[in-house]
Amino acid sequence: MSNSPSNDSDVSFIRALAELLRENDLTELTVKREFGENDSLNVTVSRQTIAVAAQSAPPPPSAPAPAPAAAAAPAASADADPATLPGAVNSPMVGTAYLQGEPGADPFVSVGKVVKEGETVLIIEAMKTMNQIPAPRSGTVKRVFVEDGTPVEYGAPLMIIE
Repeated sequence: MSNSPSNDSDVSFIRALAELLRENDLTELTVKREFGENDSLNVTVSRQTIAVAAQSAPPPPSAPAPAPAAAAAPAASADADPATLPGAVNSPMVGTAYLQGEPGADPFVSVGKVVKEGETVLIIEAMKTMNQIPAPRSGTVKRVFVEDGTPVEYGAPLMIIE
């Protein structure tokens, strides 16, 4: 800090800026206060934020299923990892999951749809490449864990096919 009139007033000013930051849900605030020709106070107040969009953890198993077939989901404990459930289809790569071939098109699968082994169930975009993800087995789609356009991690559960 500079040789401002009072360090106590500088501290009060910074506290007021921090409160303003919190009250208005801001991440950073920069202010320059001029006291005279060669006397000023430059203050930057910031706080760390967590980018939720960057996290790609699947919804917790206790979250309601996006479709009414939740009752048809495999009987497992509420704290079971969806990736370990019988019939789980896990992501083979990191990328962005798309449930349809192009915007506005019908989704590849939906809860209750019967799929054949090798049939495309979704696409994962990785490094500008669209990778078709085939059904590893024939069966009925019981649950879909991802939403269209969401990021996925390697091994993350995508859906249940039984």
